[in-house]
Amino acid sequence: MIALLLALGSSLAYGCADFLGGLGARKAHVLRTVMIAAPASLAVELLLWPVLGASFSTAALAWGAASGVASAAAFALLYRTLAIGPMNVLSPVTALVSAALPVTVGLVQGECLAIAGLVGLPLALVAVVLVSAGHGAGSARPSRTALLLAFGAGAAIALQLVCLHQAPSDSGVAPLIVGRAVSSAVTLTAAGLMRRRLGAERPAYAVSATAGVLDSLANLLFLLAARSGDLTVVAVITALYPAGTVLLARGVLAERIHRGQLIGLGTAAVAVGLLALT
Repeated sequence: MIALLLALGSSLAYGCADFLGGLGARKAHVLRTVMIAAPASLAVELLLWPVLGASFSTAALAWGAASGVASAAAFALLYRTLAIGPMNVLSPVTALVSAALPVTVGLVQGECLAIAGLVGLPLALVAVVLVSAGHGAGSARPSRTALLLAFGAGAAIALQLVCLHQAPSDSGVAPLIVGRAVSSAVTLTAAGLMRRRLGAERPAYAVSATAGVLDSLANLLFLLAARSGDLTVVAVITALYPAGTVLLARGVLAERIHRGQLIGLGTAAVAVGLLALT
């Protein structure tokens, strides 16, 4: 139950971070937003070091660095995917892959679910697709390149989660610190190489920094959830993060929540209830 609540918190934090990151990216080039968000996120994890501890063993360093590389790749692939569109097709593909791969890893490693979990897990996967599906692209079909990028983005997100899960349980926040340092270095290097293409717009400093803080919180909650529960359940609940983005868009930007998304939110509630019974 604790793992489930932590995973729900992680999902909500990821959704809020994505919403704020999206707002920041509207005001300036997305890399300018990340140049603010990444250091803010790393600062939070460094502040958590004295509180939660960190053991920088070889395994923690290796898995943390791998998660950082995966995080940087996920960021680049995800935004390239959504730029190509259509979002209402590609976003569910990315979310579903990011949930399905960790579930597969968990099952291969021997995790088992009770009957309620065997029903709740597929429902949760369906909810991931419904909640993340947008509206308005109608009959538009994505290109083969766009679909490959969507799968790649989902796989990179999944790889980040799996790497964090594989890090030693007694390593504290070391995997998060190493991962964020690596992903920040990769992102800042990319921004430096592309500085002439970033434009002159100033980033939204407060919004971007808050997005980084929330992303750091989401990573921490996921790590704690994965250490106290099954990856098969934690990964799927975390992948419901588009629900937070959808609800914030409704409340802040007055965007409409479509029927399919409402069904997805209801399905998610049922799935979480069933998974809680496991």
